[in-house]
Amino acid sequence: MRILTLVYGMVFAVAVIAALLLVLGVKFHTPITAQGAALYDPATEGVFKGVVEDKADFGCPVSEGEIGSHVMLKTADGVLQVHLAPARIMSRQKLGYAQGDQLEVLGSKVRLAGINGVIAREITRGNETVIFRDGHGKLLLQ
Repeated sequence: MRILTLVYGMVFAVAVIAALLLVLGVKFHTPITAQGAALYDPATEGVFKGVVEDKADFGCPVSEGEIGSHVMLKTADGVLQVHLAPARIMSRQKLGYAQGDQLEVLGSKVRLAGINGVIAREITRGNETVIFRDGHGKLLLQ
C-alpha cells in the first residue's frame, strides 16, 4: 500500500510541476546550434523598411553568447526583430536607434526562438548608413 501511495504522490508531483510550467509560459525550443555569422544566409537577404517600435538588449545567438542590441521594426508586413550587434560594440561606437526612427535595413531574414527577424548588414536612417556586417554576415564593427 505504501508503494502505491508513493507512486500516486510522484504522479501528482509531476502533474503539478507540468501545470506550473504551462501556467508560467515556459517554452521549450529546439536549441540553436549555429551562432553569429553562421546564422546569416545571403540567400534570404532583403531590404526591410519600417519604424522602430521598441529596443532591447538580451543574450542572443547572433551576438555569439554576448548581450546583443535589437530593435523591433514595424513594417508593412508585420513586426521584425532586428539583430544589430553586441551591446558593448553599440555603446562603444555610440550607435543607437530610438522609438519612431524610420529605418531601412538590409539583412538576412531569420526566425529565432519563434520570432521573425533580420540580422542587419546595413541600416540607413535618413542619409546616414551604418555597415554592421559583410556579405557573409561577419561582424565588421569592433
